[in-house]
Amino acid sequence: MCSGDHEIVALLRLTLTPGLGPVRIGRLVEAFGSATAVLGVSASRLETVKGIGPQLAEQIARGLAASGGLAEQELGRCAELGVRLVARGSAGYPPLMGMLPEAPPLLYVKGAFEPTGADRFPIAIVGSRGCSSYGIEQAERFAGIFATAGIVTVSGGARGIDTAAHRGALRAGGRTCAVLGSGLGKVYPEENAGLFERMVEAGGTLISELPVDTPPTAENFPARNRIISGMSLGVVVIEAAAGSGALITARAAVEDQGREVFALPGRVDSPTSRGSLELIKAGSAALVTDPGDVLRELEMQARHLLGGTFGDRYTPPTATATTNSNTPPSGGAGAEGLFRSGGTDGAGADEGVGGDRRGTDPLLSALDRARTIDELAAATGVGLPELRARLTVLELQRRVRRVGSRFERT
Repeated sequence: MCSGDHEIVALLRLTLTPGLGPVRIGRLVEAFGSATAVLGVSASRLETVKGIGPQLAEQIARGLAASGGLAEQELGRCAELGVRLVARGSAGYPPLMGMLPEAPPLLYVKGAFEPTGADRFPIAIVGSRGCSSYGIEQAERFAGIFATAGIVTVSGGARGIDTAAHRGALRAGGRTCAVLGSGLGKVYPEENAGLFERMVEAGGTLISELPVDTPPTAENFPARNRIISGMSLGVVVIEAAAGSGALITARAAVEDQGREVFALPGRVDSPTSRGSLELIKAGSAALVTDPGDVLRELEMQARHLLGGTFGDRYTPPTATATTNSNTPPSGGAGAEGLFRSGGTDGAGADEGVGGDRRGTDPLLSALDRARTIDELAAATGVGLPELRARLTVLELQRRVRRVGSRFERT
C-alpha cells in the first residue's frame, strides 16, 4: 500500500469517528500535519485544537481507536460497489469544492469524474420535486444544450427537476453528475437506480460524502446541497416552490460560496415558481430565459478557473460586509460584492484578465483564418472537449460561426 493509500484510509477513519465533521477534520490535519498523524495523537493533545474540549477529545480518541475495523468494512463495501474514495486536494477532487472551508475531506465516487478534463466546467441545475410539466421541459432543455456545449450538468438525483436535468443531459449524449443525500449503496430515490446506472455507463458520475450504506434521511440533504453548488461554476434554479430545498442550494451558493445563481421565471400565479420568482425579485438570482444566457454569464468564471485565478476573485461575504455594507449579496448584477475583480459583464471584468476580449483570447487569435477544430487544437494546445465547449460559448455569443467543418470569427 502506498503512502497516498495510507492517508486515504486515515481520512476515512476520521470521517467515521463520531464528533468529527469536515471543519474539525480540517483543523486536526492542519494541526498535526496529516490524517495519518492524527491517528496517533492522545486525547490531551486533541484538546489543543480549536473547538475540541476535554470531553469531546476523549470521545474522539475512543472513536479513533474503534475506527480501524469500521474503515476495513467500509473499504470492502466500496470494492463491492465499484466506488472509489477521493481525498480533498487530490487530482480527482472537484477543484471548486476544494477551495471551500466546508469541503468534505473525502468523497465517495462511482463512475468517471474528470475535473481537469471533460468535467472542468460543471453547472448545477436544481428545482423542486413537485414540479410542473413546464419545469421538466425546461430542465431537459437547459441540460441538453449544456451537454452539447461539453458541459457537465450537476444535480441531486431527486425526483422532479433533478431527474429531468440528468435525463436531458443523457439524451443529448452528455455527461451528468448526481450528488446524493444517501450512501452510494442506498441510492435514493429507488426508482432512479436505472437512471443512475445509465449515467455511469455514459461517462457520468455519482458522488456522496456519506458512508456507502447510509440511508436517505432528511438531515443529509441540506449538506448534500452545498456540494452541488460548491463543485459548480454556477447554479440554475429551474422551478422552485417556496420552501424548496433548491432555495437552500441557491442560498449556499450565493452567501457561502460566491457562486453565480440564475433563475428561470415561471407563471406568477404558479406555486411551483414562487420560490424562483422571489429569488429574482430579491436580486439573489439573475433572470435567464435561455441556456446561452447562463453560458455568457459564466464565461469569465470559466476563464479564471482555467487560468488558476478563480479563488483569487472570491471574497468571503463576511469580509465583504465589513468593508462595504451597501454591496448586494447576490449573483447576477450584484455579483461585484463577491468578487474582487468585478462582475461578469462589460469591459471591467475582461480587463481583470488582460484587456480587450478579442485581442487577448488565444482561441479567437488563432482564428486569423477559418480553421477546423483539429487545426485549432494544434494551434492553441487546448484539448478537444474543452475546445468544443469554448467554441459553443463563442457561437452562442455570435463571436464565431461554423462554415462547413471550419470555424471563423464573425
